[in-house]
Amino acid sequence: MRVTPLWKFSFTVPYEAVDAFSDALEAAIFPEALAVSTCEAEPGSSPLVKTASEWNEVEAHGIWRVEALYDEEPALETLRKLIEDVQSETGIEPAALAVEPLPDEDWVTRSLEGLEPVRAGRFFVYGSHDADKVPAGAIPLLVDAGQAFGTGHHETTSGCLEYISELVTPGRPINALDIGTGTGVLAIAIAKLARVNVLASDIDPVAVKVTRANARANGVGPFVTAVTARGFGHTALAARAPYDLIVANILARPLVSLAPAFRAHLRPGGTLILSGTLRTQETMVAGAMRLQGFRLVSRKPKGDWVTLRMAR
Repeated sequence: MRVTPLWKFSFTVPYEAVDAFSDALEAAIFPEALAVSTCEAEPGSSPLVKTASEWNEVEAHGIWRVEALYDEEPALETLRKLIEDVQSETGIEPAALAVEPLPDEDWVTRSLEGLEPVRAGRFFVYGSHDADKVPAGAIPLLVDAGQAFGTGHHETTSGCLEYISELVTPGRPINALDIGTGTGVLAIAIAKLARVNVLASDIDPVAVKVTRANARANGVGPFVTAVTARGFGHTALAARAPYDLIVANILARPLVSLAPAFRAHLRPGGTLILSGTLRTQETMVAGAMRLQGFRLVSRKPKGDWVTLRMAR
């Protein structure tokens, strides 16, 4: 989402402790990680075994690396304290702890270069270099690789697009809000389908600029209003409430914290589409929504991720 330098905290642990350590970093409020990932540190050094998912195999007793990204340099001692409890509970001491800067590079653009178009419901998400591949009858969504998240390639985005395709009736008025808009692809999809003005927000001002540019490129510039806001922290969001549809493709912890605000801003009978949630976090997110009076209507699991459709 940005081209300013990122900082990486990394260490290695045996495979059986990976989830415990990565969960601790992901749950930490300070410093807050932009992303946490795990991978094999010594691939091929141990025999493969089946995981709980029949689709994956991992090393039985291999050594794995845990990495967390931060937008500011974190103190190594602070990070050590974050994982002290896990270390005590598991009896495992992480090895090769390190904090280092990543090169000043647009990692989002680099990771998206060369991606193929994606079909999600009635939508066809593509880059400008694939303009000749748009199939007849599909609703085209032009999103080039850039400095914001959300091109339709990630399971969380495609899950949201599929729900929008199913739930939004062409030409039927709907009051919709897209929280954590990224590239604006979800807001643009709603605007193209319903031909109504959609409000979009993101914590990152770069994403807001990207959303406006993408809306213009897709011919719905006048239909998408984008503002910079953390959660519902902008007067424009309250002014348009209550909403018929709120889409939020962010992370699990922010979704949980926003549960009361979702209830306050969504009309009774309205629809809430939530994504950015790992399957392991689904119970936590769905439980927080149920406490606010939402009920789970359906779910779309894709890979390690799940998109939830809730109703008030």
